[in-house]
Order: sequence, then C-alpha cells, then structure tokens
Amino acid sequence: MLYERLLRPFLFQMDAERAHEFVISSLAAAQRSGMGPSLLSLAAGSRPAGLETRVFGLRFPSPVGLAAGFDKDCRLLPSLSALGFGFLELGSVTLRPQPGNRKPRIFRLPEFEAIINRLGFNSRGAAYAAERLRHFGRMPMPIGINLGLNADCPAEQAPMQYAETFRLLEPYGDYFVVNVSSPNTTGLRDLQERLRLERILEAIQSLNPAAKPLLVKIAPDLSEQQLGEIIETIAKCASGVVAANTSLSREGLPADAGEIRGGLSGAPVRSRSTRIIASIYRSTQGKLPIIGVGGVFSGADAFEKIRAGASLVQIYTSLIYRGPAAAVRIQRELAGLLSHYGYASVAEAVGTGS
Repeated sequence: MLYERLLRPFLFQMDAERAHEFVISSLAAAQRSGMGPSLLSLAAGSRPAGLETRVFGLRFPSPVGLAAGFDKDCRLLPSLSALGFGFLELGSVTLRPQPGNRKPRIFRLPEFEAIINRLGFNSRGAAYAAERLRHFGRMPMPIGINLGLNADCPAEQAPMQYAETFRLLEPYGDYFVVNVSSPNTTGLRDLQERLRLERILEAIQSLNPAAKPLLVKIAPDLSEQQLGEIIETIAKCASGVVAANTSLSREGLPADAGEIRGGLSGAPVRSRSTRIIASIYRSTQGKLPIIGVGGVFSGADAFEKIRAGASLVQIYTSLIYRGPAAAVRIQRELAGLLSHYGYASVAEAVGTGS
C-alpha cells in the first residue's frame, strides 16, 4: 500500500522510461549496500510455503517469476532475488550493444493498467551481460536468459547470431528463451515462420551439449494456422514456450491508443494470452511446458493461466502498477486458491481448466 499511495504517484510524474531508469539505479544502489537486499525482502514480504514445482527438470521455489524486459543487462540479481520471485528471466540480451529505438518509447495507460513499449532491444550486449552474471554467481532460484537479435542482423544470419549470443551466456543461465515475439525490431516476428525458426533452434542446440532448456517466446497475434505451425516446430526442436504478451492489438482501448506504436502489455492482453495458453496445452496434450505471461496482476490471474495449461507464470507490468510486493502478494493469493480448490501442488492444477 505504501508503494501505491506514495512511491507510484512520485514515479508516475516522471516520463515512463526515466522512472524505470530511476528504479533500476535505486535497486543497483540497494544491492551495493550490505543491508539493501534484506530491506527489499522485508518490503516484499515472505513467500508462502507449498508452491515449489519442477519444470524442465529444474526446481522452482514458486511458479511466479519475473518476465524479461525489466533487467535487460543482468545488473540486478541480488535485488530482484530479494523480492520473492520463484525465478528470474533476464534480457533480452543482444549479441552486440545497441541503443534501441528513439525516445520516447515507453507509454503508460494507467486507467487500463497497461504499458505500450517500442524499446527495440536496447542492450549493452552479451559480453557485458556475461560479465555481470559471472560476478553475481549462482542464485537461489532458476535464472532464464532471453536472447534478442541486433536490429541490423540480416535474416539469413539470425541463426548464427542467436547461437553466438547463447554460447557467450550459456554458462550462466538455467534456461534460455529465443525471443521472436517483439514487435519493435523490424522483421523479427517473421522469424516465427517454421523453417526460419527451425534453423535458429538447430543452430543454438548445436552449441548446447548440456541440453539446457531452450524455449521460444511467441507473439499473441498469431493466427490459428501460424500458432499450429510454430508449436509443431517448438515441440520438435525446443523444450517449451513462453506465451504471450506485447500485442499489436488495441482491442478494448480508446482510439488514440492505436496511434502509439509498440507492443501492448498488461491487463488488456490477459484473456488473449490465456486463450493461447489453453490452445497450446490442448494441441500438445500437455506435453510442451508453457510459461504464461500477459496480464497477471493477482493470484486469480495466475491460477487461471495455470489451469489453462501454464506450468509457470511471469509478471512485469503488474510490478510497475503494484510495486515490490507484487510477486509475494500473487503467490499468497495463489496458495490460497490451490488450497481452496483441493490441489496438493501447483503441478496438479496445470491444465485442469483446458
């Protein structure tokens, strides 16, 4: 409540990206202080027991994690781990440093609890991210690394570039995500086409002798045919899927929202994301693990996605609107719902609503 009454009004007076940079700098400063992570943990609250689950052969303390996009350069692991997440997905990390798109490029829609961004994979590059990850060492939860693509990379070189980014970061991630869903890099979503995606995944897998889980993040704007083809490829060449946020649709939003270019995330994409999760779960008979992302603001939202077929869920926009206690609050509500409906574990609830 302190965040929503005091800190959020302060942050929302700033430009959205400036506010994000302020939060990043503050978290970085907090982790340089000996007491910083402890104070953050106190602010977030304690994670409830009974939410541990295993997915991709990894143990997750809880199924509620942080989505990619918040810590693009892997700078904040001690601070973020103090906020009670069950796992962290970092990035997107590109092979070479790039500034991303021109500012302004993040826009809030507070009345809809939504964000539109057109950041364009701003990244300090894989070498920087690898150095940060090496410095921090192991964390008490799985770390995912989201792989992006430099904007000037020709389509035919995409497999090589994704693979090289993976090679540099492979020692430091527990799972990896190929991001072909962002609408903010020209031509990136074209890489969701079956043969192009297959080449990318095969190039990465050739450098993956440890068989670390490799996932694909997909867009929520795929047609049924496109979704079927991409899921077939993922099931053949990868370990799972991240589905699905950053929509180009402006359904349910006022007309002027359509004038803002970029990917929409937050509450307006909740239902669309959940429908895609359910479709993937049904079409694969639950054999392809899903990380559900898009509009998770409450334990009920997380529970809905889990029952649709997601083994794990992620948040980002709700962290902006609800603050540092968001993850723990969602987990407490989720634990209550699992108990209320008689589920002995998270895994037992997966797909029961599909």
